[in-house]
Amino acid sequence: MTHETGSVSPDRRRFLTAGAAVLGAAASAQLWLPTAARAAETPLPDGVFSLGVASGDPLPDGIVLWTRLAPDPLNGGGMPDRVVSVEWEIAEDERFRKPVRRGVAQARPELGHSVHVDVRRLRPGREYWYRFRTSGQISPIGRTRTAPHPHSSGGRLRMALASCQNWQHGYFTPYADMLDQDPDFVLFVGDYIYESTPASTGVRRHEGTGEPFSLTQYRNRYAQYRTDPDLAAMHANAPFVVTFDDHEIDNDFAGEIPQDPDKQSHDAFVARLTAGYQAYYEHMPVRASAIPNGPHIQMYRRLEFGRLARLSVLDTRQYRSDQAKSQEGAQDPSLTMLGAEQRDWLIDGLRHSPARWNMIGSQIMMAETDLQVGPGKLWFYDAWDGYQAERNALMEELKHVRNPVVFTGDRHLTMISDLKEDYADPDSAVVGAEFVGTSISSNGDQDQAAFHKEWDPRVPDNPHWKLLDAHRGYHLFDVRRDGIDAQVRVVDTVRQQTSTPSTLASLRVEAGRPGVEVV
Repeated sequence: MTHETGSVSPDRRRFLTAGAAVLGAAASAQLWLPTAARAAETPLPDGVFSLGVASGDPLPDGIVLWTRLAPDPLNGGGMPDRVVSVEWEIAEDERFRKPVRRGVAQARPELGHSVHVDVRRLRPGREYWYRFRTSGQISPIGRTRTAPHPHSSGGRLRMALASCQNWQHGYFTPYADMLDQDPDFVLFVGDYIYESTPASTGVRRHEGTGEPFSLTQYRNRYAQYRTDPDLAAMHANAPFVVTFDDHEIDNDFAGEIPQDPDKQSHDAFVARLTAGYQAYYEHMPVRASAIPNGPHIQMYRRLEFGRLARLSVLDTRQYRSDQAKSQEGAQDPSLTMLGAEQRDWLIDGLRHSPARWNMIGSQIMMAETDLQVGPGKLWFYDAWDGYQAERNALMEELKHVRNPVVFTGDRHLTMISDLKEDYADPDSAVVGAEFVGTSISSNGDQDQAAFHKEWDPRVPDNPHWKLLDAHRGYHLFDVRRDGIDAQVRVVDTVRQQTSTPSTLASLRVEAGRPGVEVV
């Protein structure tokens, strides 16, 4: 991934967002299956590719290709209750004159007629184009990239960090700018959907009549989010590496404990987890290893980008202890955010990494947020501040890790910090850097004056903070051997379907020098 292009051309944008109707007869002439096999399929309703296409989890020789057949996306999908054969094709060019792989996948009703194709035997560090076809209908064209060769150590890796896209709070306009910046992949660290009830006061209204609890309800909510045109175009332009936070299921849940156990019994919440995790898998470009097992899903995993970067993607929801309710409770050494198995996996991967940069995707902020102005401490107990002993042990480990950088979401704010060995000691060593990305749309167009009035007084009590801001947007990173150059990209509004983007700030992490600096 050493390309140096900075934007997507108008012609390429048209290819990336084109649908079946635009492709017309030229595409339909691509007959990939024998006539007898095609004739055996009963025709499907029109619009089966309404949710677009996506790719994810790039390997040096492979990529996951995704789509979901849904002619009536907000009403359960609208597909017949049978297995449907879906042809797929991947090529080296956007006109498919150089095909490299093709095959047939089965879209099964028990998985919402979603399709996950794990394509292998591709070339490292290459762009590819892909599409799907079934019942005479052809999908939009997608563009993706494989990871660099395992032994490559140079070049540039361009990554976008995104999180927190609330449908009701605004349009997903930051993705339009992200598309123009042409990242190699998008790291999405949680809150892909929101489980909140429909509200008449929002910019847009959630489908349904209440919070989702059943599989059909979660499918409808994901399908609604997938219809956002800017999100759909970004999915069709670059692979996503995803993990979930809380709103994909229920606000601030911990393991099998809901936020409101007095209102949701354990059995009811386990059923909700089972439905929510299945719908998540059905709508994300992830491998079969993530097929849920009831109320459990395997989401923490590791991706390699040559010798330049190793990315450890965390799951900070399934294995955590219930949140503390006091400062004393937050320092209980028995509390865990990661669970023993994931914690050992993370530490082992950091200790033995061959990569220049050791990147961690964490849904929840690691650096301290002291909310108390003046003496004393006041923390968010849902974040790593609520799990002090495990966080401190991890900070100790980072002292011995080459170039650790953490990428986070959740806060609906840009909060960029040095990671410190001991937040109780302002003079303790800096062990890494953390970028908490702002939200795509959550919190809407925030009142900037009110934000600064609330947060500016807290800055002296948090000297590790390097940048604090409340605009909507995302973060963009150019990773090279000598450093990571970061841009905080923001938009002027998410209340309109178009917006004006800009660079709010530029920052840099120097290789071999823990911490981050505004430039």
